[in-house]
Amino acid sequence: MSVAYRLRMTSEPRYGDKVVAVEPGGIEPVADADRHGTPRQLAWTWASPNLEFATVFVGVLAVTAFGLSFTQAALAAVIGNGLGAVAHGVLSARGPRYGVPQMVLGRAAFGYRGNLLPAALMSVMAGVGWFAVNSVSGAFALASLTGWPTVSCLVLVVALQIVIAFFGHNLVQAYERYVFVVLAVVFAAASVVIFAKSGPTANTGSGGGFLLAVGTAFGYTAGWNPYAADYTRYLPKTASKRAIGLHAGGGLFVSTTLLMLVGAASTTLGGAADANPATAFTGHLPGFLAAATLLAITLGAVAANVLNVYSGALAFLALGVRLPLAWRRAAVALAFGAIGFVLAWFGLADAGQAYENFLLVIAYWIGPWLGVLLVDHHLRRGSEFGELLADRAHRNVAGFTAFAAGLVVSVGLFANQALYTAPIPKAVPAVGDLTFAAGFVLAAATYWGLRRQRTGVPPLRQP
Repeated sequence: MSVAYRLRMTSEPRYGDKVVAVEPGGIEPVADADRHGTPRQLAWTWASPNLEFATVFVGVLAVTAFGLSFTQAALAAVIGNGLGAVAHGVLSARGPRYGVPQMVLGRAAFGYRGNLLPAALMSVMAGVGWFAVNSVSGAFALASLTGWPTVSCLVLVVALQIVIAFFGHNLVQAYERYVFVVLAVVFAAASVVIFAKSGPTANTGSGGGFLLAVGTAFGYTAGWNPYAADYTRYLPKTASKRAIGLHAGGGLFVSTTLLMLVGAASTTLGGAADANPATAFTGHLPGFLAAATLLAITLGAVAANVLNVYSGALAFLALGVRLPLAWRRAAVALAFGAIGFVLAWFGLADAGQAYENFLLVIAYWIGPWLGVLLVDHHLRRGSEFGELLADRAHRNVAGFTAFAAGLVVSVGLFANQALYTAPIPKAVPAVGDLTFAAGFVLAAATYWGLRRQRTGVPPLRQP
């Protein structure tokens, strides 16, 4: 390990556990003196951002868009969320070792330059795409609760999100912790009422619809995978990897699955359509609980978006962008918030089809990205590779090649979108959309094969 890298890991504390303080720097390793927290905090870090309407709407889509019964929708949610949560636990457990964000850890698998594409996709997905989606759901809920103009509500929601993300890691974690109690209580009460009122659906489902629902749930939950180490890098190096994985993956799985089931059940209640989806969802609840749920939806959207804009900024800095600012991460967070606000404004008119397509497209690139990363994780077990993470000369052509091959081939053969339907789902509609699974398998197998065939290169794993 180089002297410079070692010094960054052991330097004097600058940030520590201060909550109302702007997190300094950007993506450099967290100093040992700044390490704090326990694995338990990851349970609410990953539960709170998913206790919101965007999660509920995935369950709604499974019934209304993909034609599944409640039982089929529930099974699809369990499978899709389970796969995403397991991967999330594995990636989260690696954060404390090197103290850097997830997109920086990816440099080992993809090389410094090869990692630019995943980092760029992550920064756009989180700092712009998800930020816009969740801002819209939060604005709709606040407008329904207060009667204020939706655009005014959007301004308020976005402003709160940007302020929290601007301060950084510790304030983000504090918000997730304290809002969790409110979100858990309110959504638990709303869930009981909706399940009690719900009934059977007339849907019989299809194989294609089921696979689409699995892909959509996986896209939602695995969409958090590129954030994993961002929220474990401040934990002490001695923290239990098992505990980290269980709390991070468990918090993610329980919250996403519960609310997706609630969303699926809510479709059986009927009622008049409403231009505001939040109003349509809460219209079946008693007055006080409906108001509390609208407030919870707003707070949940903020919980999700402070992670989105924070991690989006880290991913942007992982592109190698050099800013001469002590608060360079905070400055990027402000910029992403402004861009996300504009997109959210335009997105107020469409909350359905665009969201469905967005979730599937997320899964398209995360599938092959995960395939390469998890195989690399396996091959490097027991090895030390901290020096590679800041080495601009580091190359791993096999990683980028496998990622690109998995992405291009899977999308080219299996994508099932309105704008492009690949040959396989066009010929056999019953297959639905297998792009994420095909991309994962193709990328993982390709990377494994390329690493095994290379000659004259030391193995990734030390004997």
